[in-house]
Amino acid sequence: MKIKEIIVVEGKDDTTAIKRAVDADTIETNGSSIGNSVIEQIKLAQQTRGVIIFTDPDFPGEKIRKTISELVPGCKHAFLPKDEARPKRGRGIGVEHASNDAIRNALDAVKEEMKEFTSEISFDDLLDAGLIGGSKAKDRREKLGLLLKIGYTNGKQLHKRLQMFQISRDDYLNAINKILQEENK
Repeated sequence: MKIKEIIVVEGKDDTTAIKRAVDADTIETNGSSIGNSVIEQIKLAQQTRGVIIFTDPDFPGEKIRKTISELVPGCKHAFLPKDEARPKRGRGIGVEHASNDAIRNALDAVKEEMKEFTSEISFDDLLDAGLIGGSKAKDRREKLGLLLKIGYTNGKQLHKRLQMFQISRDDYLNAINKILQEENK
């Protein structure tokens, strides 16, 4: 599987995992304090081949994703579920621990960022579905992120991410219904 876009990852181990799974070029951020030279590389990559941001499914990974998105508009995003980013033994979480299949699946489900889009899903819809506030909200957001392949996000960012990836009302409602059905089993 050859990837046209350049994949932005956090470090060398992530690059190794990506190259083991697919034929692709990467840019490494080397942590969450991304230097200007790395941002310039990502901007050039976006202009010439396009960029896929593929960071770890944790707080630092989301911070890197957000920083790059703000400074380099129009990037694509690949998301890895947390359970597929954990090592078989030991601690930690990251792309480097993912199987080749998990990496390929995440890259097959890449989402493209769109800035100008009016969502069919309102903030009230999120409240009504129990995605914001309440004891089950975090768990429901995690499941929604998996089903829609948009990754986990906090309640404040969920509406923005649904807009950014142009998730349709039908897809959203189908995912919510699936989550509620699982809870009622």
